[in-house]
Parts: sequence; C-alpha cells; structure tokens
Amino acid sequence: MDHAFKGAAALEAKDFSAAVTHYTQAIAINSQAVDYYIKRSIAHTRISPSDCAAALNDAEVALTLASKRGKRELIIQAQLRRAIALFSLERYGDAKAAFNWVKEMNKDEKSLHIWAAKVDSKLKALSEDDVKARTSIQRYPDIKVPEQKKETEASKLPPSEPAQGTSNATAQPEVVQTPANKIRHEWYQTDDTVVVSLFVKGVPKDKASIDIQDTSLAVSFPLPTGSDYDFSLDPFCAKVDAAASTAKILSTKIEFVLKKASAGEKWPSLESDAPATSEDSDKSAAPADGVTTTGPSYPTSSRTGPKDWDKVANDLTKRPKKENKDGEEEGNDGLDEEFEGADPVNGFFKQLYSRADPDTRRAMMKSYQESNGTTLSTNWSEVGQGKVETHPPDGMEEKRW
Repeated sequence: MDHAFKGAAALEAKDFSAAVTHYTQAIAINSQAVDYYIKRSIAHTRISPSDCAAALNDAEVALTLASKRGKRELIIQAQLRRAIALFSLERYGDAKAAFNWVKEMNKDEKSLHIWAAKVDSKLKALSEDDVKARTSIQRYPDIKVPEQKKETEASKLPPSEPAQGTSNATAQPEVVQTPANKIRHEWYQTDDTVVVSLFVKGVPKDKASIDIQDTSLAVSFPLPTGSDYDFSLDPFCAKVDAAASTAKILSTKIEFVLKKASAGEKWPSLESDAPATSEDSDKSAAPADGVTTTGPSYPTSSRTGPKDWDKVANDLTKRPKKENKDGEEEGNDGLDEEFEGADPVNGFFKQLYSRADPDTRRAMMKSYQESNGTTLSTNWSEVGQGKVETHPPDGMEEKRW
C-alpha cells in the first residue's frame, strides 16, 4: 500500500500523527497533488497538540495549486481548510472572509452555518480595532508552490548489475503509460453498486490522488509529458456511500466500485445536473412522474460505448403503423407475427437473419462463430476476406480452454 493510501487509512482511524507522516512522504514523491495537502492540513488541525500554522500553509498551497488547475471542488475544499486554520489561529476577520468565499462557491456546504455562527460570536466580543478582527488576506494567496521533481535521486544512479546466478530474463518490462488522448472510461451498474473503469495503463500508484465523495469522484495522476491528468465526475446521478466505495489501480485501468446510497435504485446516467435523491427504497423502486429509468449498462467493446440491447431490440423490431380508411393508425408495434412471443433481442436477430440476403447471412454466421460470439457483422465483403478475430470487451482477456 502506498503512502497516500496509508495516510487516508490513518486519517480515517484518527491516527493523525501517522497521517501527517504518510502524507508528507506522499508529497515528497508528488508535490503537485492537491488532495495530499488538503488531507495533511486536516491532520495538522486535529493532531494533539494541533499545528495550525502548518495546517494554514498546506491549505494555501492546495488552494494555489487548485486555482491554477481550475478545479472547483478542490478550490472549495482548500478554501474551507484555510478558513478553519485561520479561525484556529484566532484570525477571525480573515477566517470570516475565507468562509464567505466558500459560501460564494457552494452555499450548501453543510458546515458553513456552524462556522459562521462561531466566527460572528468571536467578532462580537472584539473591539473594532482589535488585530484579530482585521482582514488582511486575498482570495487566492500569492505564494510559491513546490515544483514537481522531474526525476528522483534513484533514477540518477547507474543501473545495477544483476547478482551472480541471476538473469535479467525475469525482469518485468516497463509499462508505457496510455497517452492522455487515448484514456477513456466506461461504467455499468448492479442493484447495489456502480462500477466505473478508467482505462489507462501505467498509472503510478504512489503518485495518484483519488478522492471519492458522496456526490463526486476525482482522480489525478502525472503524465510522462510532465503535466497532470485530471478526471472527475461531479455530480453523480445519485448519492453513493463514499465510506463503503473503493478504488483500485490495476495494470490496465483504475476501477472504482461505488456503493449506492439507495440499493436497487437504477441510474439513467452516470452524471446529472440535478443529482437524484431517494428518501427510501420504495421511492427509488418507483420512478417519479416524467422520469424514465433504464436497465443496467454492461461493458462492451463497441466504439460507441455501452448499448442497452433491450432498447435496441424494442426500437428496431417495431413495424411501421398503417393508417386505416379513417386516417387512424393501426397495426402491431412488435415483431412480425411469426416471431412474437420470443425474447425481444433473440426475436429481432432471428427476424433480421430471415430477411437477409445470402451474403448477409454468411457474414452473420461466419463473424459470430469465428469471433466466439464477440462480433456480429452483416458485411460479407469485409468478413469474407479472412478469419474474424475475437474481440473481448475492454478490461477482459481472451482465454482458450
């Protein structure tokens, strides 16, 4: 487990001294990770005795880095930690200004009304000329942030010779990281979870920053070009249980397993401008008026992304309606009579095959059989040129038994 994950675990266990140590080591490796500074600021504030000056410094470094990237959620979190540190340092005028900036960006921040009451209470007890009541800070601090090291000390050392009796044949080849323009994501859901896969190879575990909240997800990691890659989902279509959600950095992808706050609730999309909420499981089971829910979206190798084959079948198997002599529409909306009663998807493909010309039928049978069920093509001029290779969905591997 890398230092960032250890720091997060220590923070969760309220071992703030260990959290400071681990996040300090994580920052030494990746000095541009905003989340590390925010989390270390929290640990500095809560450690006993607290180090509020260090907490303020971390918050201001985080705020400066976040503002350069334009990451709204990180800016809000960093400004909030800055305000809390200022309050702890008894700089109440500055704390009030910082809390107001947080409110401008997110008036629904749940802790704001509590801190506002605390600050106002302190300010009322002070005289107007008291130094503690003065406001001297700017919205974004003018400070110099640490630069990212381009290479570690270890990378400057000459390559070591293999020990006697060993061979380089067992050495693992270096994984080439996926270029930024090739990184993509897919998702699917079950009754209890939403699984998001960010397909990227070679992500350095010790330099990646992952933050899962109840309504959002953010991940950042360095690219070979020297810049950072940022990926975020904000807000989710519905709330998740952040504490029960997990993230894994694998060799070919980063996988997020998000625990739904309302089990059984179907998400019509991954993100939403107005996150869906559910007060109880009964409401999540029955969609509100005017809201259409869809079934789960499954992994696919299609270039156009996941498909809902039930919808495809239902849409494509509808026969056009005909007008009767009175101008009224009539007719069956489903499959042809000979295919009615069958599974909609199977019925659709049977109907497609039955109406196809000989070349199309040969293409369908050849592509489906030779690809082990992973490809279905109707283009004989393409399929007839050679064997159709197996194309398993992304994130899965072909195995021969």
